[in-house]
Amino acid sequence: MSSEQLTLDKNGKEITTVGFQRFGFDSEVPIGVLRSLYLRSHYVVTASEAQVHHQDQEQHTSLTQGVNTYQSNSIYNPDTQSISYTTLSRFAPVKLLPPSSRKRVLVTGGAGFVGSHLVDRLMLLGHEVTVLDNFFTGSKTTVSHWVGHPNFELVRHDVVEPFMIECDQIYHLACPASPPHYQFNAVKTIKTSFMGTLNMLGLAKRTKARFLISSTSEVYGDPEVHPQPEDYWGHVNPIGPRACYDEGKRVAETLTYGYHNQDGVEVRVARIFNTYGPRMNPHDGRVVSNFIVQALRGEDMTVYGDGTQTRSFQYVHDLIDGLIALMNSDESRPVNIGNGDEFTIGEFAELVREIVEKVQEEDGVKPARRVQIVYKPIPTDDPQKRRPDTTRAKNSLGWQPRWTVRMGLEEMVRYYKAMMAEGSI
Repeated sequence: MSSEQLTLDKNGKEITTVGFQRFGFDSEVPIGVLRSLYLRSHYVVTASEAQVHHQDQEQHTSLTQGVNTYQSNSIYNPDTQSISYTTLSRFAPVKLLPPSSRKRVLVTGGAGFVGSHLVDRLMLLGHEVTVLDNFFTGSKTTVSHWVGHPNFELVRHDVVEPFMIECDQIYHLACPASPPHYQFNAVKTIKTSFMGTLNMLGLAKRTKARFLISSTSEVYGDPEVHPQPEDYWGHVNPIGPRACYDEGKRVAETLTYGYHNQDGVEVRVARIFNTYGPRMNPHDGRVVSNFIVQALRGEDMTVYGDGTQTRSFQYVHDLIDGLIALMNSDESRPVNIGNGDEFTIGEFAELVREIVEKVQEEDGVKPARRVQIVYKPIPTDDPQKRRPDTTRAKNSLGWQPRWTVRMGLEEMVRYYKAMMAEGSI
């Protein structure tokens, strides 16, 4: 992605901002400022690598449109494998909102992959944000650039335990979402889905806050209807290895509508389909991160099954647009948020390989050999098809994905490449 190359959406229009003004809520921020918060190396390398660092900085500046004032200047020494951290010299600029427009927002799981991108957006928009996270899969580094800001608070807390705070909106994202993480302790996953949702709904009832739960396409299980509309009830194995997550999210939705119907709590249910982007844990076993890390390391890419099973992938900025639109809309029914562009896993592996090779060529890196794609047995209960019917999101929210899979993947490849250069992966 050279400095001349523009970020174009699906219709060929340049993307200069993400978000929009809708339902009386402004969620629009410049893409360059947003990228400056995540698309970067975390550390400044030592003088021995100054030339490499200079090239990285040039590439980074072209992507963030010159917004690099708000970067950490921590120093990484590869010789001794040590890091000297520093605080930010200046926070990214946030909107100055009048008290009547400023929301007090609670984000559970706000240090996770999706949560941290939501926090960035809400902070840049000028709202007061409190993050709850127990750091089981989340990391402080994803939101560390806001620590100390007067509008931001980070609390280590497990949502299985009650939490008291005053707030206007609750984004309830807390729950491990990748199979290795949610299967690590299946009982804890179910407990988080049920008890965590119960506690946050209780808080929403007490404070009269609007409550949004991040549900999942997993509520449809291995679907027999394709694509999946919101009124499809699903095809789920209640005792399989994925059941702790699938059924946990299904009962969380039941609980959410119980509070809505019985106690009048304002609720929003987002059924999120496969999402990818920077800050995605490279070791979480998901197909996108697996493929990119394997290809960057020069390892063969592993496809489970024969590669004919399909997935649809949406970029994280599109998801955040959808979540904010849903929260501030009047739509109380479940809403699918996902990208309808469907790939077989085999095709997707080839696309990732092509983009990694393109980025390596642009950066003057010549791999020793071409990465191959290898096939292994498919895991139990792995869905064969997964694609959202997003008609409701389009009609009710005026939302549809803007980012092409290719553009999103290139950003993500550069993010992982920077992490590998600094020793974070």
